[in-house]
Amino acid sequence: MRADQLARAARWAGAGALPALAVAHAAPVVSTFGPLRNRTMPRLAGRGRPDHIALTFDDGPDPLSTPHFLRLLDARGIRATFFLLGSMLNRAPGLAKELAAEEHETGIHGWHHRPLLLRGPRATYDDLARARDAVTEVTGRPPTLFRPPYGVMNTSAHLACRRLGLTPVLWTAWGEDWRKRATPDSVHRTVTRDLTGGGTVLLHDSDCTSAPGSWRTTLAALPRILDACESHGWGIGPLREHGLPHAR
Repeated sequence: MRADQLARAARWAGAGALPALAVAHAAPVVSTFGPLRNRTMPRLAGRGRPDHIALTFDDGPDPLSTPHFLRLLDARGIRATFFLLGSMLNRAPGLAKELAAEEHETGIHGWHHRPLLLRGPRATYDDLARARDAVTEVTGRPPTLFRPPYGVMNTSAHLACRRLGLTPVLWTAWGEDWRKRATPDSVHRTVTRDLTGGGTVLLHDSDCTSAPGSWRTTLAALPRILDACESHGWGIGPLREHGLPHAR
């Protein structure tokens, strides 16, 4: 076979491999489907010990909204896990220090809130490493947990987490509190409809990627959600108390 034929064959082989590589890259996206994740991927879903609920918040720290959540949680004697965006942390490092000082747990939500499916392996690793290093520098505590933007994992993210010592954790129940049409009643109802002992709740303490002002809706729903958990006899706290493997 001539050199030009070999080159042409190599190009065809490479082109044929691209769909397979794309499938491999995106395969973990199936975990985005909540019922399937909760049933078949309990660790990734955040399924913990049956007498406990893990309370988690995404997208902060936000100086406009996060302090309101901290005051409410402090009044109830509850600690939570906050998955921080590096870009938000960069604007409010003092607030992240306050989170850590008040014994809330901090994980990372990446540096930018962008879908991982649109990033390659190097960009994914760099984004997670940058966020991890920023949280470590500001709080003095290396984070061990990662939640991907939009809850979408890919192969590159799993590999990056392994290299960085991070455990990916999604959720078993959410409030859909980012929606413009969300109300305190709808957030409470949506969370409690899917919540069972051992579950992980996803809410947002910032509206930086949500409908403007949506954090107020979440804040108004939160006391009722906490009351519902306590009425079942479930303890409420951060993921480090939830009994997840490798979480601390």
